[in-house]
Amino acid sequence: MKAHPEGARDGGPSVAASHLHRLVRLAAWITTGAVAIATVAAGLPAGSAAAAATVALTVAGLALWCLALVRRGAPVPVLTAAMAGTGLAGAALDALRPPGPGIVMICMAMAGLGFGLPRRPGLAAAAVILVAAGWAEARGSANPVGAVLGVAAAAGFMYLAAAFAAVSRDAHSHSQALLEQEAATRAAREEAAVLGERGRLARELHDVLAHTLSGLAVQLEGARLLAERTGADPRLAEQVTNAQRLARDGMVNAKRAVAALRGEALPGPAQLPALIEQTRLSGLPVTLAVAGEPRPLPSESGLAVYRAVQEALTNAAKHAGRGAAVAVALTWADGTLTAQVTDSGGDRVVPGLPSGGYGLAGLAERAALAGGRLDAGPTADGWQVTLTMPIPTTPIPAAPDPARAHTQEAHS
Repeated sequence: MKAHPEGARDGGPSVAASHLHRLVRLAAWITTGAVAIATVAAGLPAGSAAAAATVALTVAGLALWCLALVRRGAPVPVLTAAMAGTGLAGAALDALRPPGPGIVMICMAMAGLGFGLPRRPGLAAAAVILVAAGWAEARGSANPVGAVLGVAAAAGFMYLAAAFAAVSRDAHSHSQALLEQEAATRAAREEAAVLGERGRLARELHDVLAHTLSGLAVQLEGARLLAERTGADPRLAEQVTNAQRLARDGMVNAKRAVAALRGEALPGPAQLPALIEQTRLSGLPVTLAVAGEPRPLPSESGLAVYRAVQEALTNAAKHAGRGAAVAVALTWADGTLTAQVTDSGGDRVVPGLPSGGYGLAGLAERAALAGGRLDAGPTADGWQVTLTMPIPTTPIPAAPDPARAHTQEAHS
């Protein structure tokens, strides 16, 4: 029989329709078994030819019916021929042995035609079966008209009941498809609204913060040159240089935030070597050690690792003082990634630079939201930050191409 369209989502009406379809198929198989048992119980007619014909018709009719059940996705002409063959075999069986199960096979065929086939081929095959069934019933009946009307009423009722069930099934499938389409449309509209708001925030962030930091960096460069030309205190020039470095870092981070709002690639462990190299250029010695085999992380987990290392390096540059060194260690274990940043040495003189703003507390919250944990505290001769993030066992979808983010960042 024809397979009805299945819902795209699990649960709800789709599951109910699937259960109903399985129940219909189960009832069809039970009916098949009942017909076979009834044929055996009724016994064979007298005469070897009649007995052989009864067995052959029963086997042929049930075989065609089983073919239609198994090959529900077969072309309509094949299913029509199988159903019509079942009905005609039932009519012939009814002519050979009127008390036998032939009428049941006729009703089975009519139900299959009404439920599983389009209207035109179903009606044509049903008309052929009705003519054959009426001839078989009238052939050995004392009241041919009553016999024909009786078999026509029974077979016609089965066809109409199955046809109404098919209409209800198709209407249910259509309404389910419309509901799913409406839900998809609503989700697309909500996503478009979110993307629009993120785009607006990205533009505001770019136009206000990035431009402001860019102007600040230019002003600080002018202040540094002026301090050098006028012979000002070298400590003043150093403070201006540090402030200029923070302004440049702020511009880079602002551009990365804009890229994240635009749905581009988020920084993660793969970008840590570039971050460490940038930190080295600012004058802070940093080493990086990686143990284990790197594996994909969810974007939020990767971003938490990157931000934690970035914040720890910034704090070390601001607070560790002269002579400090930093060691960054990434350890990829079976189910976790551990990022550890340890600074040692230095005079621990705070140069009076402003705080980064986000802080380790905010990073700890970010890590907790992604299922990780961040610990920070003093060591014997410095400070240590340790972030532990879980590595999911399910594959992570491929991230967007970072080249696209870098290209847009360069043009912004």
